[in-house]
Amino acid sequence: MKKTGRIVIVFLLGTGVAGLTAYRMLPVYRTGVHSQLVMLGDLNGDHRWDEKDAAALRRILEDPFSCPVLDAVKVDANRNGRLDSEDLEFLQRLYRCGDPYVAETEAIREAHAFPRPREWFRYIPDTEYVKRPILALDHPARETSALSFLHKRPISSENNYTDQLKQEIYNEGIRFTLAYKRRKDHLTEVERAYATRKFAEANSLAEQGRDFELLLVLIGMTEDAETLKAPEAGSFMGRLLYCRDHLRDLLRSPLYKDFEAGKATYRDVFKRMEAILAEDLNISIDLESAPPPRNLLKPRNYVQRAVWQFFKSSSRREEFIRLVLYAQYDPRYLRAVSRTSRPHQDLELQNHNLPMVLLFREALRIKKGDKKAAVGLLDESIRIPFAWVKRIPREKLPSSVALDNFLLPGSKEDGADKSRHWNVFGGISLYKSPEESMLLALAREIKDAREANYTPGALTEFIRDTIANMNGIYQVVLYDPAADQ
Repeated sequence: MKKTGRIVIVFLLGTGVAGLTAYRMLPVYRTGVHSQLVMLGDLNGDHRWDEKDAAALRRILEDPFSCPVLDAVKVDANRNGRLDSEDLEFLQRLYRCGDPYVAETEAIREAHAFPRPREWFRYIPDTEYVKRPILALDHPARETSALSFLHKRPISSENNYTDQLKQEIYNEGIRFTLAYKRRKDHLTEVERAYATRKFAEANSLAEQGRDFELLLVLIGMTEDAETLKAPEAGSFMGRLLYCRDHLRDLLRSPLYKDFEAGKATYRDVFKRMEAILAEDLNISIDLESAPPPRNLLKPRNYVQRAVWQFFKSSSRREEFIRLVLYAQYDPRYLRAVSRTSRPHQDLELQNHNLPMVLLFREALRIKKGDKKAAVGLLDESIRIPFAWVKRIPREKLPSSVALDNFLLPGSKEDGADKSRHWNVFGGISLYKSPEESMLLALAREIKDAREANYTPGALTEFIRDTIANMNGIYQVVLYDPAADQ
């Protein structure tokens, strides 16, 4: 028995050594990289290249921004990030032949460039952000566009900074024109007036050669046209942005300059602000004696907070990664977020809204159109420490996706703060109502100003925070996931 036991032990040890040696010496899958294999030019997914794909290509070219991003990538046959004439030449030859080897042989015989057969297949890792190629083809929409500068502006093909801007402007101009065409017959009078002002602004910027500002205006116009449903005429939401702009006027007004110089009091500023809120939003409030922001006796508040926390904490690691990849690689977001100011120079909070609009849209895509879940994802991404933990060393505090990955939109000095205002009060509108969210925002912000003794700096932040809150309420409430492309 002892001899048998020794044999068993030796056998097990030998098996273990052999197994360990095999594991170390033989090829083993270790990378953990997951990818999808994409067949360029196969636009209907049948793993062939034929007339059906040619028909699908014609439909895509009619509106290159309505198709899924992956379909647009499949059209980019030369892989240069643009939909251009060479892509069409390659695809037409491939569809005619139906076989990349035959098409390649034919192209070589005619002394034409053509991708090698293996180049018609592309691996896209799950961790890669897939960018929509830029349109670099002459599109019929440019001739009828309300953006008159598009009619005469040539399509740039160079690759320096100036020409990259021009390429993106043309791409965004056509994208807006197609989106506006789908909506123009259903616009309200207020929307028509707004669109007319934006057309004039865009055409003026084009005439002045201010390409960067023009691009951001066009991106904002496209986002409005593709995603926002119209507010009802005369409704609270319809008046909200007028109120926001009147608060911006207040920050620039002689009264506010007198207040900063000590020639007027905070009560004078409050009186003017109260008049704006009453006239624009029908909100009657005494700012100096505003009630506490939270009523802890209402059970509904606890239930809503629990639901909020559920959505906030249910976001998965993979979803944060998708949001980070978007913010680090999407060309439109990178353009929007790059417009920052020196500290304390973005008085009217002009730099901040468009990046948050784009982030919210991506969060909605990740969360499959669920607004509460999208707000929860962003809230967890851009969280900032509460005042009562400021004494704890920074390395001991929970981190944030935004801070670690430089996702903070707007001015550098208040990006996380204003981002959270935008998202939180937009989100509260989903649980309560836009009116209740606005009242809660005013009560919460005035509390901070009161604790700072209504200094000019504190009052300026109170008004700027209110502007951020209004932007978030407007965009979150009026965003229509069903209209998203």
